[in-house]
Amino acid sequence: MTMSAIHVAIENVSRRGFLRGMLATGGLILAAEFVPGRAALAYATGAAKFPGGVVADPHVFVSIDPSGIVTIIAHRAEMGTGSRTSLPMVVADELDADWAKVKVRQSPGDEKKYGNQNTDGSRSMRHFIQPMRQCGAAARRMLEIAAAARWNVDIAEVEAKNHEIIHKPSGRKLGYGDLAAAASALPTPPPDQIKLKDEAAFRYLGKGNVQIVDLFDITTGRAGYGIDARLPGMKYAVVARPPVLGGKLVSHNATAAMKVPGVEKVVVIDGTPPPSKFQPIGGVAVIAANTWAAIRGRDALVLHWDGGAHDGYDSAAYKAQLEETAGKPGKVVRNDGDAEQALTTAAKTVSAQYYVPNLAHAPMEPPNATARLADGKCEVWAPVQSPGEVQDELVDKFKLKREDVTVNVTLLGGGFGRKSKCDYVLEAALLSQAMDGAPVKLVWTREDDLHNDYFHAPSFERLDAGIDGQGHVVAWRHRVVAPTIRSIFVADPKREQAGELSQGVIDVPFAIPNLRCEAGEAEAHSRIGWFRSVRNIPHAFAVQSFVAEIAHTLGRDPKDMLLELIGPPRIFDPRKSQGAAGYTNYGEPFETFPFDTGRLRRVVEVVAEQAGWGRQLPAGHGLGIAAHRSFVSYAATVVEVAVDNKGKFTVPRVDTAIDCGFAANPERIRSQIEGAAVMGLAIAKYGEITFKNGRAQQNNFDGFQVARIDESPVITHVHIIPASIKVPASGVGEPGLPPFAPALCNAIFAATGKRIRQLPIGDQLAS
Repeated sequence: MTMSAIHVAIENVSRRGFLRGMLATGGLILAAEFVPGRAALAYATGAAKFPGGVVADPHVFVSIDPSGIVTIIAHRAEMGTGSRTSLPMVVADELDADWAKVKVRQSPGDEKKYGNQNTDGSRSMRHFIQPMRQCGAAARRMLEIAAAARWNVDIAEVEAKNHEIIHKPSGRKLGYGDLAAAASALPTPPPDQIKLKDEAAFRYLGKGNVQIVDLFDITTGRAGYGIDARLPGMKYAVVARPPVLGGKLVSHNATAAMKVPGVEKVVVIDGTPPPSKFQPIGGVAVIAANTWAAIRGRDALVLHWDGGAHDGYDSAAYKAQLEETAGKPGKVVRNDGDAEQALTTAAKTVSAQYYVPNLAHAPMEPPNATARLADGKCEVWAPVQSPGEVQDELVDKFKLKREDVTVNVTLLGGGFGRKSKCDYVLEAALLSQAMDGAPVKLVWTREDDLHNDYFHAPSFERLDAGIDGQGHVVAWRHRVVAPTIRSIFVADPKREQAGELSQGVIDVPFAIPNLRCEAGEAEAHSRIGWFRSVRNIPHAFAVQSFVAEIAHTLGRDPKDMLLELIGPPRIFDPRKSQGAAGYTNYGEPFETFPFDTGRLRRVVEVVAEQAGWGRQLPAGHGLGIAAHRSFVSYAATVVEVAVDNKGKFTVPRVDTAIDCGFAANPERIRSQIEGAAVMGLAIAKYGEITFKNGRAQQNNFDGFQVARIDESPVITHVHIIPASIKVPASGVGEPGLPPFAPALCNAIFAATGKRIRQLPIGDQLAS
């Protein structure tokens, strides 16, 4: 079954099928494979050095048919970040292709062919811009070689330009399609024979003149998401899952469910007890002729659950436990100088505590998947962020051959990290197996989504600062207490791990002589997963709010206080701090992506200037500022807030400055930062999932609200710090989110004098 048989717009392609189809028509197919042994040569051509000292991730594909149409394979998923456009755009620029003659096709999941496909961690551009550039440049070189051979001229006399090869002395021209067959017979040039473009020659890179390839379909309702997949004979399913982490089914009665018109089968799904990674947690599935019948059938089930060890989980009581733990010493994870002694002898101390609750991803399109598992083969159609890992999990779970598992990637109606976990795809495949190979579409309702998410963990943080007689901060102690994401992979370690603590705790860049960070124990009572910007959210909220509190205590301007704490421009290396040996730097080599406090200072200075920091404001208005480094990018935000006499607030304006190295696609960067402002507002104002008796209490968007259009920031200005192609591109999708909430809450204090130390804000201003 090909994607043309499904009512979705995205085309998927396998490497073998694409090669066979294009070569049969005399086209050019380029498989540009980048392996560790080529790292030095890649660097010599202008390519950046990638994680582990190798050129990042292999397998990028380009084809040119005889008509001149260039098809570029997108191997990363599209969920609004623009990777399905931006990475092919990089190839097209180096190829000097006319974007109007470019098509983009989506690859299926297969990391052995396409390299890492996990669209997560703000890594798509920073890991793939150089391999994509080399791929386009190699294709350009092959076309030039083919043209020189046809004209019997020296290769130095030919040049690719705007979809044509030109013989410079005579002015003769050949279209890319004219040379496709000849070029396809050539070997891929080695990296030392590939010349990347000079920055001045870029047509698309850094210009922001390319619209996202799916824009027309998305805005006209033609775009195909996972939920739109259709197959002949398809059945529909929903699942009743354990309401408590680790809960087990004691008994069930399906008699009434089977009487619902359209219901065909009730299936018990065996769950994997914690730590269950991305495996199904179990439950009872109802399979029917349509989704509505399946939902009604599920409602008719009589189910009895054993809640297990987490049956008593109460988030309010848990918060009190976190607070109690934060008041005690924890495991030391960074220790510069002697913060304990400096706090004892300080002329003045400032202390504050901050809390961020459980958050749900709540993408507009809840998890869903269509699967067909029959005759030793499995094919799925789903909105997944990590299709290669989905393939791996299906191969392992059903003991299939890799070549017999196909993961077709649809557009994602939001992801934020939730759809990099493939439990819902595995559920769909299990149900297809139970239906003797009939295709099954599994749908999660919004209630399913909010009750059984991989939640963003709650966090309680206590900060203490010691100030000397001259008003300088000489001591800083940060205690963070939160359960860890690692608890879904191994027996619960009961405290944040190095990668999480490297997101705004052990890498706080302040020039303070005595600085100590500690992590306290906290047991995980729900599935925990990464969320857009991950642990940077609570860490930045605490640290950047506390900076403003110190400034107020000292009668200082918050922006000036922040800059003073950051200190002079320098390379700050957390690895040199005592106890911080686990610093991860987002998985990047520190030599390529050092922590440059000068860049952090600059985004603060730029955003303050652009936002008119210090300007006169109407009564009830306030400005707040915050800055944070995450995903090796630097971002600073100024929020203007307006609070009325009833405690209701609006956000008239947001300014964010971002330094993400070379800005490959400025239009998409602006879009991501604008989106971060909306999401940041929603998290700060409404975001909270509460638990009683181990069960999530919120059911839909009436309980777990998101920001509506009329609540969103009225104006969002994005200020991109310019950088040349020599400055490695860094993360964009996530860095705009962490500074928003503290900037907003600092602005609320400036407007009202009320300090917000716990999220969500809710009705705190009305009291």
